[in-house]
Amino acid sequence: MNDTLFINDVTLPCTIGVFDFERQGKQTVIINIALSVALHKPGKTDNLKDTVNYHEIYLHIVDLVENSNFFLLEALAEAIATICLQDKKVQQVKVHIEKPKAVALARSSAVEIIRKNEK
Repeated sequence: MNDTLFINDVTLPCTIGVFDFERQGKQTVIINIALSVALHKPGKTDNLKDTVNYHEIYLHIVDLVENSNFFLLEALAEAIATICLQDKKVQQVKVHIEKPKAVALARSSAVEIIRKNEK
């Protein structure tokens, strides 16, 4: 049985997009991450070494996104998933990224990917 740790609504500036006008400045992306992790042991031990340090993952993601230069949300999502899966306690990650106002009559465009840790 998988438990889940969430990192929700991380809102960051990012160079993203395929059109010239999109690349003239940073745009906002909103990132939501669900990490499938066994939480039974840390729930009992109350010890960080028994779980995933989501603050460390968050810091790596912030650094990646703020310094990135991706064209596609899909590529950004893959890079974020790779960061999350570096911790072998993460069994699976779901990355959902929204780009507000990317489409004229929509609140946002978005991608969502699910990747598993190959053990």
